Amino acid sequence: MSKRNTPQRRHAILALLAEQGEVSVDALAKGFSTSEVTIRKDLAALEKNGLLLRRYGGAVPMPQELIADGGQPISKYKQAIARAGVARIREHARIIIDSGTTTAAMIPELGHKPGLVVMTNSLNVATALRDLEHEPMLLMTGGTWDPHSESFQGQVAEQVLRSYDFDQLFIGADGIDLARGTTTFNELLGLSRVMAEVAREVVVMVESDKIGRKIPNLELPWSSIHTLITDERLSAEAREQLTARGINLICAAVDA
Repeated sequence: MSKRNTPQRRHAILALLAEQGEVSVDALAKGFSTSEVTIRKDLAALEKNGLLLRRYGGAVPMPQELIADGGQPISKYKQAIARAGVARIREHARIIIDSGTTTAAMIPELGHKPGLVVMTNSLNVATALRDLEHEPMLLMTGGTWDPHSESFQGQVAEQVLRSYDFDQLFIGADGIDLARGTTTFNELLGLSRVMAEVAREVVVMVESDKIGRKIPNLELPWSSIHTLITDERLSAEAREQLTARGINLICAAVDA
């Protein structure tokens, strides 16, 4: 399997892990005709997404008690949304990836996009990006650490963002108000709005069960949003309302 085929190789690693109950770095490197360094990056990325646990010399499945404790693997809907998001990214693009589980699900799929420049305010996103074979040029906003959103926020982060321009922003939301835009529980809204200002395309990524959920804090109005990526469970009524607003709506299909 080609080294460029990172997502497929990682899916195959998970399949082997499910079948065998344990995998070793040495055996995987030989089986995929790649280096042990590459396999360790694969295992690190899969561990970041809660899909396995690394052990000395290899990996084992995620223990059930950890999964039940909140370390849930990324849902098939988030994965479909992430793939649809990555499909919109050109090689050598300059993008922003905001903090959040749906946006972070894009990271394992970015390895075959050479020449990317990625800005983020998330330590988790930054760490995952360092594990990619084609590691992008990484930019961090800096700023004040916000434990609620697990990201950097504040005026310093906003000033850093305004020093650049980007092709795309990929951002999640706690809810989608069909009348107003994206909503959030977090009261720190300034950085999200600056991110939207400095990007030519704003791509919101949310699972369909968040659409119609009204939360008091408006984050981005519809006038700031170009594309909404959700999953195929979205109701026909919601689809009509969103397309009527001129939003580029993408309902990602889950792989069979």
